[in-house]
Amino acid sequence: MGYDLVTNLQTCYIDVPSLLYYSHIPTAIIAFIIGLFVFWKNRHSLVSKILLFIGISFALWSAFDLIIWVNPDSRKVMFFWSWINLLEMLISVSTLYFSYVFLEKKDVSFNLKLFFSSLLTVFIIFIPSRLNLLGFDYINCESLQGPLLNYYYFLESFFSLWLLAYLIKKIKDSPRGVERKKTVYFSVGVVAFLFSFSGTNILSSALTALNINLFGGSYGNWLLLQYGLFGMTIFMAFLVYLIVQFKAFNIKLLATQALVVGLVVLIGSQFFFVRNPVNIVLTGVTLVLTIGFGYLLIKSVKSEVAQRERIERLAGDLAKANDGLFAANLKLKELDKQKTEFVSIASHQLRSPLTAIKGYSSMMLEGTYGTLGEKLQQPIQNIYDSSQRLVTIIEDFLNITRIELGRMKYEFATLNFKELAEKVVNDQQSAAKQKEVALNYHAEGGEYTINADSGKISQVISNLIDNAIKYTSAGAVDVTVSDGKGVVRLAVKDSGVGIPAELMSKLFEKFVRADDAGKINYAGTGLGLYVAKQMVEAHKGKIWAESDGRGKGSTFIVELPAKKG
Repeated sequence: MGYDLVTNLQTCYIDVPSLLYYSHIPTAIIAFIIGLFVFWKNRHSLVSKILLFIGISFALWSAFDLIIWVNPDSRKVMFFWSWINLLEMLISVSTLYFSYVFLEKKDVSFNLKLFFSSLLTVFIIFIPSRLNLLGFDYINCESLQGPLLNYYYFLESFFSLWLLAYLIKKIKDSPRGVERKKTVYFSVGVVAFLFSFSGTNILSSALTALNINLFGGSYGNWLLLQYGLFGMTIFMAFLVYLIVQFKAFNIKLLATQALVVGLVVLIGSQFFFVRNPVNIVLTGVTLVLTIGFGYLLIKSVKSEVAQRERIERLAGDLAKANDGLFAANLKLKELDKQKTEFVSIASHQLRSPLTAIKGYSSMMLEGTYGTLGEKLQQPIQNIYDSSQRLVTIIEDFLNITRIELGRMKYEFATLNFKELAEKVVNDQQSAAKQKEVALNYHAEGGEYTINADSGKISQVISNLIDNAIKYTSAGAVDVTVSDGKGVVRLAVKDSGVGIPAELMSKLFEKFVRADDAGKINYAGTGLGLYVAKQMVEAHKGKIWAESDGRGKGSTFIVELPAKKG
């Protein structure tokens, strides 16, 4: 049997299966419409231009392939057959290009464009030669392809493997969350299209070469290629999902409209092939229902998109406001830090002369510089007392700055809490006698070993007892140490001014004092309890106050973890 290039009109009989129309016409229209819609809304976007090119190329490929099948004119068959493989390669390389630009959000390098263009140019040069088409088979009504077909298979495989490797790497490198989901959905759609469009063509040819008829009958492995064309619809479906779910291409509503139009075209195209009256009626009913539900869907999506845009605008305004508040908050933190640093420096500078004043006045009272006359005794005592109060206030400020700047240091060691509390109580007895307030101490039996900084815990106990003495005009202050379950407890109970209920929740904040406190102790700053709370919590303990109300006294309780073993 001889085969020649066609120079004169030759015709042959063609049995066109109905599957050919279903696989070519609806898929080509859907691809073209979605590509056009995307380009219409994003004319200046490179990714939109590439998608439109893919849609047009696929539509041309479908048209050329359909002409090859339905046209009996051998010259036209040979002409369109010469270019159909080029279109398929253009679709493959454009899909690779599209995937990169879509996922990376930037164009490829010039060198890479030059490389792929060179590969395609080699194929284009030999299209008019016998390396592409050897002749025409009048029996099967098809062209006989030459050695260039092997180069075509090589390029198809090369482009496909390159794209597959890129998508796998991109999924692996994408951060978890929305970005990875978008990459996965896109990759699944691309791979489905790539395998069904290019892969089925290669697989069909391979099966035919091996004399394997997968489907049987006269059409054989050709059916595999036709079913594969529906991969374009799968690809576009994934793109539509990305558009709606992740707002890819910024299309939103138009994506839904394109999907509905595609379904209408797909169903409407069946009128060209159905002949049975019942099927015609069913197709018509389906078409009407699709149009009706499609209209409702578009209307619903339009309302949803409008609402989402309103929410996004509000979210954007809120984000801007939050950014402003965040910046202001950082500025306030910086100013607060500078304030704290200033207080620390100022307190250190004040403490040195006050310590000298306190020391010299103490030595004068003790007679180090000779006996003081009666007229000087009380003024010197007042100097000593005032300097002592100022030293205490400055120490509180220094402790606050250390805490806020994270510079408070703790030297933990094993100690007996009962002995420590008893020592502090003894040190406060003189102050209690001056106020004519009874200071009582009671410790229950048991172990009171704790791991703590003795200086800091002594300061906490001393602060609580000192406050109790200052705010008690008459009566007694009872200090009790008890051994609880896994904790040691200190309770300092007084019969002083009490604590009103409205003050209880903020008692341990900075600069907080009871309304009646100033009448009894005008020199208080409201810092002692705040510092005590910070120190107790640094020991993983708890501190709180209890009171029945104004004028009914109060009880301050400290619990610290007991040392095990």
